[in-house]
Amino acid sequence: MHLVYPVVLAVLLFCVGLYGVLARRNAILVLMSVELMLAGVMLNLVAVDVWLRDELHSGQVFTLFLIAVAAAEVGVGLAIVLLVYRGRGTSAVDRLRALRDTPAAPPADADTGTPDAPAAPPSTDPNRPTPAAGRPAP
Repeated sequence: MHLVYPVVLAVLLFCVGLYGVLARRNAILVLMSVELMLAGVMLNLVAVDVWLRDELHSGQVFTLFLIAVAAAEVGVGLAIVLLVYRGRGTSAVDRLRALRDTPAAPPADADTGTPDAPAAPPSTDPNRPTPAAGRPAP
């Protein structure tokens, strides 16, 4: 077997995954692109292992570990995406600039009933979504 064919396929898989990570705005598509990149690496490991005729099959062993890591990454990644979607209402990566909620209004002074510090002016960023009813602004 020639080593060139699986290596070229692995490079194509990796490049498609890299393009997906850099160009996509949806968090789920970014996770799928990371999986494509991992598939390219796994294909490379197995192809080089077969080409070298390694008796220990270390490339295949590393591929099994990489499959376990990829499964854990998918589980944790999808859990994070679902929690962010529930809290923010979107899974668009470009709209998730800060991963923390906006700070609450400062507590009112007990004597005068006025806030301790003046409130920050509203954002003039046109890309920032308006807060939905019942949800804090991102």
